[in-house]
Amino acid sequence: MGVGGSFWDLLKPYARHEGAGYLRGRRVAVDLSFWVVSHSTAIRARSPGARKPHLRNTFFRTLCLFAKMGAFPVFVVDGQPSPLKSQARAARFFRGSGMDLTALPSTVAESSGAATPVKGRNAAFTRCVEECVELLEYLGMPVLWAKGEAEALCAQLNNEGHVDACITADSDAFLFGAKTVIKVLKSNCKEPFECYNIADIEAGLGLKRKQMVAMALLIGSDHDLHGVPGFGLETALRFVQLFDEDEILDKLREIGRGMYPFLEGLDNTHIDDIPSSFTKGSIVKSPHCSHCGHPGSKKNHSKVGCNYCLVDALKNCVEKPAGFKCECPGCEKAHDLKEQRKHENWQIKVCRRIAAETNFPNEEIIKLYLRDDNLDKEKGVPLLSWNKPDVEALVDFLTYSQNWEPCYIRQRMLPMLSTIYLREVASSPSTPLLLYDQYEFDSIQRIKIRHGHPYYLVKWKRGTRGMNSSISSKKPVTEGETSSEVVVLDEDEDDGAVVSESSELLDEPDVPQVLTDDGCCFLLTDEDIQLVSSAFPKETARFQEQQRLKEAKSRSRKSKSSTSSAFETPKGPRPSGVQLSITEFYRRSKKGLSIESGKKPVAEGEASKEGSRKASDRDPNNGQPKSTRRRLHFD
Repeated sequence: MGVGGSFWDLLKPYARHEGAGYLRGRRVAVDLSFWVVSHSTAIRARSPGARKPHLRNTFFRTLCLFAKMGAFPVFVVDGQPSPLKSQARAARFFRGSGMDLTALPSTVAESSGAATPVKGRNAAFTRCVEECVELLEYLGMPVLWAKGEAEALCAQLNNEGHVDACITADSDAFLFGAKTVIKVLKSNCKEPFECYNIADIEAGLGLKRKQMVAMALLIGSDHDLHGVPGFGLETALRFVQLFDEDEILDKLREIGRGMYPFLEGLDNTHIDDIPSSFTKGSIVKSPHCSHCGHPGSKKNHSKVGCNYCLVDALKNCVEKPAGFKCECPGCEKAHDLKEQRKHENWQIKVCRRIAAETNFPNEEIIKLYLRDDNLDKEKGVPLLSWNKPDVEALVDFLTYSQNWEPCYIRQRMLPMLSTIYLREVASSPSTPLLLYDQYEFDSIQRIKIRHGHPYYLVKWKRGTRGMNSSISSKKPVTEGETSSEVVVLDEDEDDGAVVSESSELLDEPDVPQVLTDDGCCFLLTDEDIQLVSSAFPKETARFQEQQRLKEAKSRSRKSKSSTSSAFETPKGPRPSGVQLSITEFYRRSKKGLSIESGKKPVAEGEASKEGSRKASDRDPNNGQPKSTRRRLHFD
């Protein structure tokens, strides 16, 4: 949730839609709780037999984020929630169940187990998080533990420069100090990122971190669901924009003590002691003509005329139209004074609402948002390092928890393993290791466009010292048979091992293709162009040269064909749908010419048409109805 009042809707006009290459080579902090609950409800609704969808979602999204998008994810786990958030959760629970928590005494609410349902739900959620952490450790991903909120530690890492962005759906990440937040993550489209930058928000709305904290105090947040009664999103935004970031919290403290902060030259003025003349008073306005609406009386205009109408007598004074509004200096001054009084009355009304709240502003919430020690050091302070995945332990873990086949798991792991291998070769060209200890780099087959972004389709050759292939499908590829794609495991309806959810929900990577050519086994994977160029520059240069030669031959072939078609008329029947040339459309010679003297030459089609017309004219039954002529013809 984060900040209440549909805070994301306020920021949505300033979101950027980035492509898949935006995160390549960048570090991102991921709120693991957001991933655990993300799409789990949809997956269970589509496939009730799905086993542990949080593990499946975390597995495929991590592979996609690391291999397909080229990012370096850092996962952050929630710690112990603050007492304020625990109270807010209990209040939300009773609100959702239809019970009135405020009607219960505080002692009864605390001792009657008001937080018991929340505690049970958190226990099941904690088990899901622990299973995801175990999965991430097998994948070699760094995992950090926060003291309180995971988005708070993500924002701190982003603010201190350890990561480049945060992936979370909680809007209060900006209140914790985040600079770049990715709310919506969809890898299977051309623009998968809905990215929010604090610089764009400051330029568009003029809101900075402390001003957002003030809005959370006014409209509510995860730590205070109610906020100040009568404050919505627009009212809070309008009020907060009256102050700078450095003074907004101090002004709220003054208003909480009952002081009115908008009087210049009058310090420590209580809101109830504001003089009545400050809010009330008559606005003096000069008389206006009832006929034309301009300054001056109707009687005066009848004698000397109206200077605004530029006439001499009343009969020529222009009658004012419907909805007429005078724009004379006196009316403009009165209008400005009226708007000023209206704005001052609104300020007094808003300040009185704030002053009516007890213990406002809540200093614990302010300290919670502005603290910079969100890392739980008791869990250790690991370095942000990405290790190689433990494939065998991962296969055992997913086989037991998800009931997947080992070959299915290894197939999905190959994009991640190839990305790690290319990074190692790029950093150390003398790396002698093979991909998965079986395949070595052979060549680049072609450029592949996937979701609007180009990739290299890399061809890996089976090594001579490799083991038996453990990445093949159920149906092995026999010698002499060419397969363009690995067959995905069939769905097991009995145990729900492999469930066919939408790839948009699960972000499954593409299955590598297995090819056989002249008895050799090849593996085809989609790799990033820059990463392949850094790892194998010679092979990339050779492929680019081949592409240039192919393009040059294609251009020369097209130019020759266009030149020959301009001077030669193709023989044989022309295919349908091709436009005829001007000489073919209008024939040079006409057939069926009349040789009788004194007659104009007529073409064959025209002669037949004329003959048919004359024959119809000579028909004696031509005047009969059509039905009668038809009966006479067949009889």
